[in-house]
This record gives sequence, C-alpha cells and structure tokens, in this order.
Amino acid sequence: MVGGGQLARMTHEAGIPLGLKFKLLSDTPQDSAAQVVSEVVIGDYRDLDTLRAFAQGCDVITFDHEHVPTEHLRALEADGIPVRPGPDALVHAQDKGVMRAKLAEIGAPCPRNRIVSDPADAAAFAGEVGGFPVILKTVRGGYDGKGVWVVRSEADAADPFRAGVPVLAEEKVDFVRELAANIVRSPHGQAVAYPVVESIQVDGVCDTVIAPAPDLSEQLAGEAQQLALRIAAELGVVGHLAVELFETRDGRILVNELAMRPHNSGHWTQDGAITSQFANHVRAVLDLPLGDPRPRAPWTVMCNVLGGDYPDMYQAYLHCMARDPQLKIHMYGKDVKPGRKVGHVNTYGDDLADVRERARHAADYLRGTITE
Repeated sequence: MVGGGQLARMTHEAGIPLGLKFKLLSDTPQDSAAQVVSEVVIGDYRDLDTLRAFAQGCDVITFDHEHVPTEHLRALEADGIPVRPGPDALVHAQDKGVMRAKLAEIGAPCPRNRIVSDPADAAAFAGEVGGFPVILKTVRGGYDGKGVWVVRSEADAADPFRAGVPVLAEEKVDFVRELAANIVRSPHGQAVAYPVVESIQVDGVCDTVIAPAPDLSEQLAGEAQQLALRIAAELGVVGHLAVELFETRDGRILVNELAMRPHNSGHWTQDGAITSQFANHVRAVLDLPLGDPRPRAPWTVMCNVLGGDYPDMYQAYLHCMARDPQLKIHMYGKDVKPGRKVGHVNTYGDDLADVRERARHAADYLRGTITE
C-alpha cells in the first residue's frame, strides 16, 4: 500500500485475518500505518525509481491517497504490476477537471461547472449561474476543505489562481445536506453498496456520519446507490469508491466529489456493517468475493476525534469506556495537534438520538471539549 496514513493502518488491520503480507511505502517512520506494519519502506511516492523498487515482489499495489502521479502508475502497469484502482480510473479522483468532464459524458448529475482562467473569468462564470457566491477549486491536491474557496466577488477570487494550477469553478448548490454513497467493486465486476449515509461537515472537515441517512426516501437512496455503482463501472474502479453527494432542496442528488480508497464516510462500517469498507477493499484488490455490506444495527454514528486539549488520551479512555461499554474507539497513533484528525468513535443501537449523543459525548470528551 502506498501511503502511511490512518487509512493504510486500518486496511492493514482488515488484512490480518486473511494472513496477508502487507508492505507499506510511507513518508516517515512516524506515520500512522508505519507504526504497526512490519515491512515498511520509507520513501517519496512521487519518485518513480522509489515506486518501482517498492513494487518489486508485490502481487498488487493499492493506495491510501490519490496523489501518486498518474504517469508513475502507468509505468508500474507497464512493468507488469497490478495497480488497483488503475491509473485510468484513479485520475478521476486526482483531477477534478477530468472528473467533471467524465461525469458530464456519462450523464451523472453535477453542479454546473467549468475551468476558469482568471478572476475575471470566474466572475463571468458567476454571471452564467446566477451570480456570486461561487465555489473555486484547484483541480489537484485539495482535501478536507483545502484547495476550496467560496468567493463572493471578482476581487475575492485571486487566491485560487496563485497556486499555478488550473481552477475549476462550480455553482454554489443550495443543498439540504451532504450524503455519501460508498460502494466496492472487484476486477471481475462484482460490486456491493453500503447504505447511503449523511455526512456532516464542520469547517470543511467531516465531523459526523449517520448510517443510514435519516429520513432519506427509499427512492433517493436507491438512486444514489445506483449512481455510485454506475460511476464505478463506467470509470473501471477497483476497490472502494466514495461518491460524495449534495441532496438539494428540490429533491435531487448531485455529485460533489469522488474518492477511490477507503473513506471517512465509511468508517462507521468497522463496527456497524457485517463487512467493513476496509475488509471489502482488501477483498476487491485481491479479486476475492466481496463481503456483505448490510448494517448490524438500525443506526450507527461515527464522530471524528480532532486534536484538542488532551495530548494523552489514556485518562479520557477511562471515562469514555466506563460510561459506554459498547463504545468503539479507533485512534490513529498521531501526535495530538489542534484540529488534526487523530481518531474516530463508533456507536450503534436502536435509538438514533441516543446513538448520536453517545458518539458526540465520546468525541468531545476525547478532544477535551467537555470534561464530565
């Protein structure tokens, strides 16, 4: 697996019961996955020679991020190394301009958008979609709200162009909430779909995920799952695909982003689904039969734990575990820094209000936002 973050850490954990030999290309020995994987190569994923040396002896390569240069992945494939997802699929998660063009080609519903060349062009786009505000995004490299700007005037639109990469303009959607449709697809075309979830963002970072999305009609949930499955098939995705969606006020869904790896909106599956997103990603990458994605309980809630006032979580564990013996805590082994994702908690049960309160209390206590 290329990338040493928490997604690699949890994917490695899912492979242990299968007896997999897991090899990791990590930036530093302190990275989340590098702390727990036995075979770690420290190196730069942007260097082709490093990637080629790492790939020697691997049966298949997969990723915990989308940032490996597309041309490097093509070189690995030319060397005979299976890359999953492959470069022709992964480029749609790497480049928002490529993604939007392909989604338009296959008729997937999206916000109105186009590539813009400068602030004046961004203002012209705003005029096309009914005026400011509009959303500007760098086509590569953005995540967790980075590389995304809400601009309210032509003068406000200068910052995105300073990065020196193409900028995508999108209409600002009047949405009710954000949803995510998570699916997993194998090389031979088998695919499974998890329940559609509600994803609640705070300052551009995923805060809470509720599975399934409350009060979502069966029709719209089915449309979202079918859309995600169709996108995966059209793009040739192998492994996990998260399709982040807007639910609009007039009852439609629009595609916001794609991620071709295990995803924050699927972390609830570790404890709330029969087969987790990580286990099914491993199965798909190895072309094994996929596992059952159905939920174990009527409701599961995931809350991210962000770094706060507690650099040492142990004392907080005592309170959280004693208060809620069913609570599931997943920490990433990261140094605690304010606002940094350092872990998540999962709760599940029959009563949504109770499940939400338990997850929120634990996440806030672990952060130090509350102390009782």
